[in-house]
Amino acid sequence: MAKALYLDCFSGISGDMFLGALIDLGVPAAEIQTVINTLNLPEQVHLHKEHQVRGSVYGIKVDIHTHSHSSHDHDHPHDQSHNHPHNQEQHTHGHHGRSYTEIRELINKAAIDPWIKKRAVSVFRRIGEVEAKIHGKTLDEIHFHEVGALDSIADIVGACAALHYLGLDHVLASNLVEGTGTLHCDHGDFPIPAPATLALLQGTGASLKQISLPFELITPTGAALLAEFARSFGPMEDFQIEKIGWGLGSREIPGRPNALRAVLGQTQSPVSRFETDVVTVLETNLDDCTGEALGHLGELLFQAGAYDVAYSPITMKKSRPAWQLQVIGPINLRETLALVIVRNSSAFGMRTYETSRLKLSRKHVSVVTPYGAVRIKLGLLNEEVIKAAPEYEDCKKLADDHKVSLEAVYRAALQKFEQL
Repeated sequence: MAKALYLDCFSGISGDMFLGALIDLGVPAAEIQTVINTLNLPEQVHLHKEHQVRGSVYGIKVDIHTHSHSSHDHDHPHDQSHNHPHNQEQHTHGHHGRSYTEIRELINKAAIDPWIKKRAVSVFRRIGEVEAKIHGKTLDEIHFHEVGALDSIADIVGACAALHYLGLDHVLASNLVEGTGTLHCDHGDFPIPAPATLALLQGTGASLKQISLPFELITPTGAALLAEFARSFGPMEDFQIEKIGWGLGSREIPGRPNALRAVLGQTQSPVSRFETDVVTVLETNLDDCTGEALGHLGELLFQAGAYDVAYSPITMKKSRPAWQLQVIGPINLRETLALVIVRNSSAFGMRTYETSRLKLSRKHVSVVTPYGAVRIKLGLLNEEVIKAAPEYEDCKKLADDHKVSLEAVYRAALQKFEQL
C-alpha cells in the first residue's frame, strides 16, 4: 500500500487553493507559517486561513498577505475574519521583478528541510524555463513578476512544506478543467490558458478541457505544482479514501464550486518508479505511397500533435513491398490524427488502440555554451537524472551559425551541464 494524495481539479488549481485543501486535510497552518518565516523575506508574510463557502461547498480559503516589518505585531496564522484592506482576488505589490537566481538563493539560505528546498527551487526553475522560452531569453535573464512576488514565493514554498508534512509516496491528479477568454498580467493581455500555464503542462500527460467560463481556473503556480508533483492524470483507480479536504478560490463562479478537492488515501498498486500515461496508437499499411508523400505525411502528423511517427518496411499481398505507419499521440487527438492520415495518404482506414507507457519524468534546463544557449532535455527517475540530451534544433542552429560541427556544440552543451 502506498500513501497518496489525489487532486481533483474540476475547477482548476492555484497555489492558495492547494494550500487550503492541504490545511483542510490536517496540515497545521502553523507548520507552514514556520517554514515561511524561516525564509527571512524582506517583508512580513502571513498566512491567513478562514472557513468559507463556495457554491455550497465548505472549505478553507487561504490568503498570503505581506506587510512591512513595522506595521504588524500580532501573530499569524489565524482563523478568524480580519479587517486588513486586501483585495481577496488580487494583491498589489510594489516589488521589483526577482530573478530565478535571487529566488533560488533566498530558498537555499533558509534553514528548512533539504527536500522542501529542492522541490521549491525545482518548481521555480520550471516556471523560469518556460518563461525564458516564451520570451526568447535565457533562464538567468528572466525576472519573475507576479510569480516572483512574496506571496507567490510563500505559496510555493508553503505547498512544498505541506506535502513534506504529509509524507506521501506519490501525488495523483484528475484531468484538468480551464476557462476561456483573456487575462491581464504584467506583460499585457493574453489568452486563457496563460502561455506559462500551457507550457508548464506540456509533456506532463495531463488532459486539458476548456469550458465556457470567462475566468482563469489554472494559474501558473497551480500548473507548476502539478508539473512538479503529479505522477499521473486521470480518474482515481484502486484508491482507498481516508480523508477529504477542500481548498477554495477567491471568487464565486456560476454553475460550480470554485474549489479544489484533495483526497488523502492509500493505493493498492505499488508505487512506480516511472511516470505513466495512456496514449492512442494508429496503424495502417501503405503500399502505394511515394517516399515524398510519406515524409510530408509525417510532418503533418507532428504538426497535428503526434508524439511519434514511424515507418516499418513490410510485405503485403502479392508480395508487394510496403510500409506500416504507426502514429502515437494523445487520446483526445485520435480522430484529428486519423483525418490527417486519410486526407494525406492512400489509406482507407486504420487500426487504433489505447496503450499505457512507462517513461522517465522530463524537464529542461538551459545552459550557455561558447556558441550560445542550448536547452538540455533531462530524463529523471525518482529525481535522479538518468539521461541528458541536448536539443537537436538548438545545436543545429548554433552549428550552422558558427560554422562548426554539430558534435562540437553537443559536447560543449554537455560539458556546461555537467558543471551545473
